Amino acid sequence: MMHKTSSLSELGFDAGDASSGFFRAVADGCPLTPTSSSAPHRRLTKVSVIGAGNVGMAIAQTILTQNLADEIALVDALPDKLRGEALDLQHAAAFLPRVRIVSGTDAAVTKNSDLVVVTAGARQIAGETRLNLLQRNVALYRKIVPPVAEHSPDALLLVVSNPVDVLTYVAWKLSGFPASRVIGSGTNLDSSRFRFLVAEHLDVSAQDVQAYMVGEHGDSSVAIWSSISVGGMPALKSLRDSHRSFDEAAPEGIRRAVVGGAYEVIGLKGYTSWAIGYSVASLAASLLRDQRRVHPVSVLAAGFHGISDGHEVFLSLPARLGRAGVLGVAEMDLTEAEAAQLRRSAKTLWENCQLLGL
Repeated sequence: MMHKTSSLSELGFDAGDASSGFFRAVADGCPLTPTSSSAPHRRLTKVSVIGAGNVGMAIAQTILTQNLADEIALVDALPDKLRGEALDLQHAAAFLPRVRIVSGTDAAVTKNSDLVVVTAGARQIAGETRLNLLQRNVALYRKIVPPVAEHSPDALLLVVSNPVDVLTYVAWKLSGFPASRVIGSGTNLDSSRFRFLVAEHLDVSAQDVQAYMVGEHGDSSVAIWSSISVGGMPALKSLRDSHRSFDEAAPEGIRRAVVGGAYEVIGLKGYTSWAIGYSVASLAASLLRDQRRVHPVSVLAAGFHGISDGHEVFLSLPARLGRAGVLGVAEMDLTEAEAAQLRRSAKTLWENCQLLGL
């Protein structure tokens, strides 16, 4: 009778901690291979969304339709709008999976959450400096994060508000959670836009394109061209060989198009919502279902790619996500130019974080 091999260890390879060759733990995070007892599971899964604006409701709606939670809690400062949004979702109960939807203006409604998604943030006022906007957001987070952490001390905290990298740092400091349980949505959506542009050009599915944007979620984000692949095949050389117009300036033009994607949508419809909703739902699925998928998200990057160990800066790197949060960060093989861009991005973010006095 033929024996079906179930893993490489049965072929004589040393099992050990095989993933350690690809991933490294964040500074104060969990081990790369947590035991099953380190992440206790409850029968019901609860997700809380802080902020019931366009982005928050797109995230709640996507999590709801993808059946990722048994209970969804919505929190917002505007009680009438909040009640209306909750009722609107509840009225669709006959067409959706059975999910309990609760809402309130107080963080108590988030009690015992498995995942808390923070979308609330102060909007920039005309003429306002970046630093003043950051300080107003810190003041807002001081009201949001500590009560949420108190009501759900074992939760995963997923920050979506912009500027997401700095606010993920703020949420980490205010929550007291280990860095492995505080994650920013980062460049997960930027990477999807990158993959879409390449896929459209090559007439393939975006799911067959492996490409990452890393660093800051913003103007200084870094496109990792050195490792881009399509169907498992390196793509950069093929693009250059088959397209005369694909010169040294072309990658930067594509990177700018990716960075400008959100601005284009905002200019056309006034805000972004659906793409970030699906992006965050994909992160929620990886976290809550312990899928161990790799996503470019904002994590504690100290010690990676030449970033100083003393710079507690959050920026996006490909990270393996599971029920315990960030299970490891991929050790990317960057070119020196890419690594230098990443370090510049980290320096800018760290300087902003230093101004906040946390």
